[in-house]
Amino acid sequence: MVRGKTQMKRIENAASRQVTFSKRRNGLLKKAFELSVLCDAEVALVIFSARGKLYEFSSTSIRSTIDRYQMRMKDQGQLTTKAFQEDMEHETNDTQTLAKKIESIEASKRKLLGNDLESCSMEELHQTENQLERSLKKIRAKKNQLLREQIDKLKEEEKNLLEQNAKLREMCGMQPLGPSGKSKHADDREVFQPQTPNVDVETDLFIGPPKRQQSSQKP
Repeated sequence: MVRGKTQMKRIENAASRQVTFSKRRNGLLKKAFELSVLCDAEVALVIFSARGKLYEFSSTSIRSTIDRYQMRMKDQGQLTTKAFQEDMEHETNDTQTLAKKIESIEASKRKLLGNDLESCSMEELHQTENQLERSLKKIRAKKNQLLREQIDKLKEEEKNLLEQNAKLREMCGMQPLGPSGKSKHADDREVFQPQTPNVDVETDLFIGPPKRQQSSQKP
């Protein structure tokens, strides 16, 4: 028969639980013995049954193995405490270093704002001045860059609008606009030119009163 997988939970039936305990206990003691012999390992095994009965195995002595275990745990505890203290010292040093850096940055910030300059030497003032000039150059360069980008963007928008306008005028059968925004013929002359009527103007020069037109001819 195929052996089914045992569920890892408490066996409710007391007889089955006792049988399983006996089998697993003997198997565990056997494995501990084999481990100590085959691998030359110091093995100590202590088992208490549900009723409090003791079962044990030791390759040397239970007491010596327990003492060795306690000594090892004590050493590990000391190492852990020492490592914790070293970590705390390291964190404290880092905190102090960070506090000094923050204080230095705050002092530099106050100097850049023109405060607390009484204790500054000529060299420190010169360094602060150079730093401000470098900052201004970077700010102006960034400002010019943004202005150029905005101008390019506006030119692109203008180009798109002119293209859209040209398409709409073409759809409506109108002449395209020239560079000045006015409609022109192919010979670059404006379409709507004011037409002046042909008027004959008398330009002869004469001296004396103007001639009167006679209402009727003499007989």
